[in-house]
Amino acid sequence: MYNNIQSIIMAGGVGSRFWPMSTPDYPKQFIDVMGVGRSLIQLTVDRLKPICPVENMWVVTNEKYISIVKEQIPDMPVDNILSEPEARNTAPCIAYACWKIQKKHPDANIVVTPSDALVINTTEYQRVLSKALSYTSDKKAIVTIGIKPSRSETGYGYIAAAEPTSVDEIYKVEAFKEKPNLETAEQYLAAGNYYVSIRSTPYCISQNNVVTLHGGIIFLILKQEYEV
Repeated sequence: MYNNIQSIIMAGGVGSRFWPMSTPDYPKQFIDVMGVGRSLIQLTVDRLKPICPVENMWVVTNEKYISIVKEQIPDMPVDNILSEPEARNTAPCIAYACWKIQKKHPDANIVVTPSDALVINTTEYQRVLSKALSYTSDKKAIVTIGIKPSRSETGYGYIAAAEPTSVDEIYKVEAFKEKPNLETAEQYLAAGNYYVSIRSTPYCISQNNVVTLHGGIIFLILKQEYEV
């Protein structure tokens, strides 16, 4: 779709919350959870392909999972499979991969996504990512994707939307909110400008903003049909 798009797939988790199906030796991102003949990481690659070719995808994972990644994504360049020196959660994982990408592709437009999300409506997923990437292609911006809530939910954080940008569906962010109690979650739902922020939603980064990670952060409202 775009020559400078690169995708970072985070695949270093041990999947402890999905035990006993998921184990530290073979965590859930490598398992065919849905019984469709494809693991979660393979499904992630599949839905990214219309946006980004496999040779532009990068997987960041634990050293002991490198061989599994090679087996499950055989057409991915070996140099694009990155072993984390040490597991330090999301931010260092992204920074490490962006540093690697910047060496080869200084003008890259980057998608960051986990490897273990279940996405039902892949058409909507691709539409939203394409719109976000179009926005970040010529701006110093980070676009994070918020999901319109259908009920009061206390298990996730929220994004409070501020004023809209010049692009439909993309808003500036007023604040990021931690997991609320039920009363606060009900207030968020009634306000209408709060969107669920969960770990499994992707976001897009313009490469020229990777190092400093500052400036206006905006987000795209993702329709409820995106199921995770």
